[in-house]
Amino acid sequence: PHFDAPGTWQFITYRLADSIPAELRREWEEAMKLGDDREKFRRMELMLDRGLGACHLRQPGLAQMVQDNLWFHDGKAYRLLAWVIMPNHLHILAEMWKPLGVVLKNWKSYTGSEANKLLGQVGETFWQADYFDRYIRDQEHYRKVVRYIENNPVKARLVREPAQWPWSSAQYRGLYASDELP
Repeated sequence: PHFDAPGTWQFITYRLADSIPAELRREWEEAMKLGDDREKFRRMELMLDRGLGACHLRQPGLAQMVQDNLWFHDGKAYRLLAWVIMPNHLHILAEMWKPLGVVLKNWKSYTGSEANKLLGQVGETFWQADYFDRYIRDQEHYRKVVRYIENNPVKARLVREPAQWPWSSAQYRGLYASDELP
């Protein structure tokens, strides 16, 4: 079940529809049944960071379009605190002002439709239907999640330093004399 309340700071992960190939679906489903959320998330991330599937978000135009969409809704539906757009998934930390399900539907429907246009595809499912969310419990949890999000490209060996990844909040961190983005 998803936790949803106005003003909640949410850590959200969602992925491309093909990010877990058929041969790994059983392993994925077993991980999703785990009662320990930390272990569930750890296994999920190990699979996603392998960079499986077509990794359409590796294309700069698609990644930029998704980032632009996040920025478009910032200050309207949520306050964007941290994000990273990986080749086959996204991590977002935001203070939610509108219902989480509504925000996710807006993100996915627009970007999925635009991505299909850019890829020359018709009627293809771009995003996996579900998402993973976790609310932020305190300042220390917030800091850990920001570090996790912004270091994801380093962990996946895409760059050496977080700020080198162009589709992430890392390059903006600290520019506003705060641990938070404005």
